Amino acid sequence: MKDGFIKVCAATPDIRVADCGFNVKNITDIMMEQDRQGVKLLVFPELVITGYTCQDLFLQEILLKEAKKGLKTLVEASKDIDALVFAGLPFAWQGKLYNAAAAFQRGKLLGLIPKKYLPNYAEFYEQRHFYAGEDEIQWISLPEFGKERVPFGRNLLFSCKEIEEFCVAAELCEDLWTPVPPSSYHAVNGATVIVNLTASDDNTGKDSYRRELVKNQSARLICGYLYASAGEGESTQDLVFGGHSMICENGAILAEAERFKNGCIVTELDVKRLAGDRRRMTTFHTDGNGKSYETVEFSVSVEDTVLTRKFPQKPFVPSKKEEREKRCEEILTIQALGLKKRMLHTGCKSVVVGISGGLDSTLALLVMAKACDMAGLDRKQIISVTMPCFGTTDRTYHNAVELTKRLGATLLEIPVKEAVDLHFRDIGQDKDVHDVTYENSQARMRTLVLMNVANKNNGFVVGTGDMSELALGWATYNGDHMSMYGVNSSVPKTLVRYLVLYYAQTSEDEKVREILLDVLDTPVSPELLPPENGEIAQKTEDLVGPYELHDFYLYYCLRFGMMPSKIYRLACGAFDGVYEKETIYKWLRTFYYRFFSQQFKRSCLPDGPKVGSVCVSPRGDLRMPSDAVWEIWKQDLETCQPV
Repeated sequence: MKDGFIKVCAATPDIRVADCGFNVKNITDIMMEQDRQGVKLLVFPELVITGYTCQDLFLQEILLKEAKKGLKTLVEASKDIDALVFAGLPFAWQGKLYNAAAAFQRGKLLGLIPKKYLPNYAEFYEQRHFYAGEDEIQWISLPEFGKERVPFGRNLLFSCKEIEEFCVAAELCEDLWTPVPPSSYHAVNGATVIVNLTASDDNTGKDSYRRELVKNQSARLICGYLYASAGEGESTQDLVFGGHSMICENGAILAEAERFKNGCIVTELDVKRLAGDRRRMTTFHTDGNGKSYETVEFSVSVEDTVLTRKFPQKPFVPSKKEEREKRCEEILTIQALGLKKRMLHTGCKSVVVGISGGLDSTLALLVMAKACDMAGLDRKQIISVTMPCFGTTDRTYHNAVELTKRLGATLLEIPVKEAVDLHFRDIGQDKDVHDVTYENSQARMRTLVLMNVANKNNGFVVGTGDMSELALGWATYNGDHMSMYGVNSSVPKTLVRYLVLYYAQTSEDEKVREILLDVLDTPVSPELLPPENGEIAQKTEDLVGPYELHDFYLYYCLRFGMMPSKIYRLACGAFDGVYEKETIYKWLRTFYYRFFSQQFKRSCLPDGPKVGSVCVSPRGDLRMPSDAVWEIWKQDLETCQPV
């Protein structure tokens, strides 16, 4: 449960219709096994104690008595069970029969939640047997379950004493399929996890609709959603139930059962992440919406949750090829449309870019070509400037020159060595001292050249720096940091690579493809130090750390506001076998130190299009004081320092 991870399970047991004893035994076995696995929330299907397909047998008194007896057996069996358990049964009260979910834990019945929306169509005819449940909570006496009264009603929340973000509410099957599901009210009244006890039959195509329904509800409510469905063992008189259970978190399926096969699906919900998302989403109002709720507290043993869910090494990059290609095309289009608008609005006669032969300037040039095509402008209006200096290598120089020519842009070569040497003389800089002044003077000279070329050609400078560099402050202030429009400013380095690769793979020009693949194979470098034996001497990732690590840190830091210690834990799992824990920790400290100390560079960024959920623009996405200190983040990091 450390860091807000709650191990949860949706279970579909083997059952027999109307055989409560058989069903209760199998439910109990699963309860015991999942408790041994550390599960803290366990959900069974609708009417699981009797079976959903009993039909008019629900009107038989003996079945109702056996169902209540079965529930009592389950509650007693939960005496040493740490998990909060939900199981469905027919529940008779005051002359009415309800389709209900029972919540119990540690030998105590905590509450009963009736189904509100009862289907009344061909295959499901629940209104024949059941009454719709009421919102209002009644506290009822059930002698079989002790002297304390039990809450009965839909507006019921189960809140964990140990983790305030862990708050559970329930709805049943058809409730979800209505225009305004009860879970919508549950969520705005504080529930972060919704459980759905269901018996959804299977027919052709229904699984796709059901999957989207569960995913979308978890996204709309910013919640965890456990959907436990009835399976094999139900009557097949007219229908087949496939046990299509799912566990979702804010629109993402974390676990999904194999259809037509009973069993359990287990994963971990991150309730702190959900709570953080809700704080960020100011339109998500937990104002109760005029509903009156009762809260029942429960306790669980606090322990480290062993994580089984996987966190991708590249969270900005879709793992599936088809989705990744679609994302790349979408991002290139967003970048190009943003630039197109700026070009048409300013009425410029040219757009200027400094082309180095590296990844970022290559992507910027590709975007500029696409923008010109969209605007119906001649690509000759792109002025691609190469500015060789002390660190330029033949490889990057030739790639820059050849790519410019193949794309049909205008090439302009302006060596800046002499200008930088003169500047060194003016400020008294020894050119043999390769310090920060040596490096930044080159970057600022190049920006000066680009700005003046743009003025001379009635144009503006397009920035090339990416979001990863901006997060780390790996940019020369008023050097490559500055432009009139930064097309890459919200694209992380790991995604830059895939965008260039996608362009290469979809290009019809074999020579362009060849150049781009070589650019991808070139080490990332600002090329500000003299080459060694003709090769790049200054490799960025040797100095600030691997970008795949920094992008991982950046995503979970800004997207979810996670604590450094939690990000470290996730990174150790994601990069297990790739980096040592000491390496992960070292670069995480570097990330936080630079992220805080370099905010002043991000506070005055040029305009640029947002392409994803994370951005560092000071005009909306990251409003952060430039003089904030990182002391408490550092202290948290020190708690997880590897020994």
